[in-house]
Amino acid sequence: MKNFSTWMLVMFMIMFWVFRIIVAVAGQLNFSIGGFEPLNQQMEVILLFVALVCILLVVKRKIVGGLIYLVAYGMYFGVDIVNHIQTLTTAMDLNADINMYANLFMSVIGMILPIAVMIDLIADKNRKNNPKDKKTDWFYTNEQYDRKLDERADKNNYRTL
Repeated sequence: MKNFSTWMLVMFMIMFWVFRIIVAVAGQLNFSIGGFEPLNQQMEVILLFVALVCILLVVKRKIVGGLIYLVAYGMYFGVDIVNHIQTLTTAMDLNADINMYANLFMSVIGMILPIAVMIDLIADKNRKNNPKDKKTDWFYTNEQYDRKLDERADKNNYRTL
């Protein structure tokens, strides 16, 4: 994780994960924090554990972690976005309240974040832990250069007065 964008995305992933923990606990205790409610309590808990594993995989720069994160959040928040948009377009302020808009906003963030993580993982060319650097590897991995340097160092016999 050498890029600033990767660090920022991982921090946002962790902050969103902590927020979803707070929403899940509040939902279990039957009160809402600012109108945010879990969509499905059992799936929320499962998604929290899946997201934790995905965060670790994204930190290790594995595309599989980003893909699982995108699919899991897409299945959970994507369906909610579609349902809220359908409700908002058909109801036209009959059933719309601030809680619906707040949950829709969090669902949109829940979809933007994994998409941004996947774009960052795919766009990063140095995903490996020890990537090959063509600028310096010729010096450190070239045994012939080391032999020449050793032979040259043996011939230099300078006298000191």
